[in-house]
Amino acid sequence: MSDRLIGTSRIYRALRRACVDMAAAGLICLGGTAYAAATGPRTFVLDGAARPGFTAVAPGRAYGPGGYGYEPASRPDDRLFSVAVPEGTYRVTLTFGEHPGKVTVKAENRRLMLLDTPTGRDRGSRSFLVTVRTPALAPPPPNAPGGDAVRITPIERRTFEWDDRLTLELLGDGDVATVSIAPVTAPTIFLAGDSTVTDQPYEPTASWGQMLPAMVDDTVAVDNHAWSGETLKSFLTELRLDKLLSLARPGDWLLIQFGHNDQKANWPQTYADPTYTYPAYLKTYIAEARRRGMHPVLVTSPERRMFLPDGTLKRTLADYVDAMKRVAAEEKVPLIDLNAASRRIYETLGPKRAPLAFNDGGRDQTHNDNYGAWMLARAVAAGLAHETPALAAHIREPYRSFDPSKPPLPDAVDIPASSARSTVRPAGN
Repeated sequence: MSDRLIGTSRIYRALRRACVDMAAAGLICLGGTAYAAATGPRTFVLDGAARPGFTAVAPGRAYGPGGYGYEPASRPDDRLFSVAVPEGTYRVTLTFGEHPGKVTVKAENRRLMLLDTPTGRDRGSRSFLVTVRTPALAPPPPNAPGGDAVRITPIERRTFEWDDRLTLELLGDGDVATVSIAPVTAPTIFLAGDSTVTDQPYEPTASWGQMLPAMVDDTVAVDNHAWSGETLKSFLTELRLDKLLSLARPGDWLLIQFGHNDQKANWPQTYADPTYTYPAYLKTYIAEARRRGMHPVLVTSPERRMFLPDGTLKRTLADYVDAMKRVAAEEKVPLIDLNAASRRIYETLGPKRAPLAFNDGGRDQTHNDNYGAWMLARAVAAGLAHETPALAAHIREPYRSFDPSKPPLPDAVDIPASSARSTVRPAGN
């Protein structure tokens, strides 16, 4: 390695350590500059009406480092409003103006928070919890293995997920008058998984993990650490599990769903055979969660949409589903059988309608669109209500039950699309 590269690496590590120290002192570290961290609510006016104690946000105010404002991709019907905040969990409260309409709210990478919420006079306010995180990790001791940051991908660096700000997406004609953002400590549902779980950043792909926040109440947060192409092994080596566990508190939940990419023998460094390696890694995740007082929950992977001539789906994940069920029984861990639910949903829809639940106009047989992701999230939410009694009261009442043999038709699920789009399919299949 050249002297220049060694010097650059040392500077980078020093900046990382300085940022960790700044965070401990209540400061935000942005590009080597320290900003005062918010210790109380920050309140903003979006509708132009003056209100004492609120910061007025002009419609054209652009977001800048350490500040607040609208992202460059904002449009009148799809506003992206960002506020610089330290890593943590935040209660976001919206109040509505007098103009009648509807607003759908997403956070960070299209996490669905509110769906078609009416606005107008006497509509009051709505609250929800949003988690914000950066890749930074506490540096390991000298000579110890590990790293000081999650090894995120270039695609992730271009999204709203791993950064220094809280981003809200306001879709529709609803009149949002004010936004209040306050740091809180709250029970959290952590998600570990692959592309069928992650907060997909671009339309038309969507995953069940980014729909789940809309199905829990405003006392529980959902922190989705899943990412496309991940396996049980890579989630460890990229330090994603380390980051997740560093944020967890006793009493939190960890939902674990892997399988699609673990079964790929042509990925030799991350392949996990279903007899020995896959169960062993699942048990490691369970042990690490329990060591921190977390409640692990296993989720079987949703099936690919590959129909057989008799109208049933080919079971492409059967060995991994069976292995996960055995681990759940041995470790006495709750299990949500999303594989079975997905097969019932798609087989009920049939070969002609099931493609409507999938990405790329149905040409993608693995990844869902908003409609498909919503149905799988309904199955997960109902599974949590049934399998985890402590969480049941936090699942919103309409989502505590779901019959996968009676899925809603596409016309009954209308989730406004974000303007961020990509024709590139997520990693993995």
